[in-house]
Amino acid sequence: MYDVAIIGGGPAGGSAAIYTAKAGKKTIIIDSNQGVTKRAMLNNHYGVAEITGPDLVETGLNQAKKFGAELVETKVTNITKLAEGFKLETENGEFEAKYVILATGFLTDLAEQVGIKTKPGTEPRVKTIFDVDLLGKTNIDGIWAAGTCAGVSVHTIITAGDGAKVAINIISEMNGERYVDHDVLK
Repeated sequence: MYDVAIIGGGPAGGSAAIYTAKAGKKTIIIDSNQGVTKRAMLNNHYGVAEITGPDLVETGLNQAKKFGAELVETKVTNITKLAEGFKLETENGEFEAKYVILATGFLTDLAEQVGIKTKPGTEPRVKTIFDVDLLGKTNIDGIWAAGTCAGVSVHTIITAGDGAKVAINIISEMNGERYVDHDVLK
C-alpha cells in the first residue's frame, strides 16, 4: 500500500510527488504520457531562462524519483474506495494507496465515473474541472486534485505550485500537524 498515488506526471503531479516522497511518504506516480506540457516551449518559467516541456517534465520526475517516488507509465482505468484507502486499476495491474492526487490536466473522465463532482472550467479549452475546496480536496474523502484539472491556470509554474500546495496539505493531514519543507544552505 502506497501512502500517496498521484495520477499524472506533469508539473502538478511531479511537484506533488517531490514533496510527498521527500517527506518520506511512499509515493507512486502513474502517468499515461498524455500531458500537454510535453508539447510546450517555456520562456516564462521563473528561474529558468528557457526549457522545453519534455525537459521540464523529465527533470521534475527525476527529482521525485531521487526522493524515492516510483513512476509507472500506464493509464488508470478505475478507482475503487477500500476500507482503508483506494484501489487503482490500470491497464497494467493494480495499486493501492491511502490518498490519491488527481493531476490529470485536461482529463476528468476517470473521476467522473467514480463520483467526483465537477464543474465548468474557466481556462480556454478546459471544459470541465474537479470541484475542489481551497486545500485541493474533492467530495470523496482521500481523493484530492491539483493543477489544471483542479481549476488553476494552465501555466506550468502555477500548476507545479498547486501540486506542491496540495501535497503539503496531504502531508499535514497525514502527520496531524502543519508540514513545512524548507532546506537551508550549509
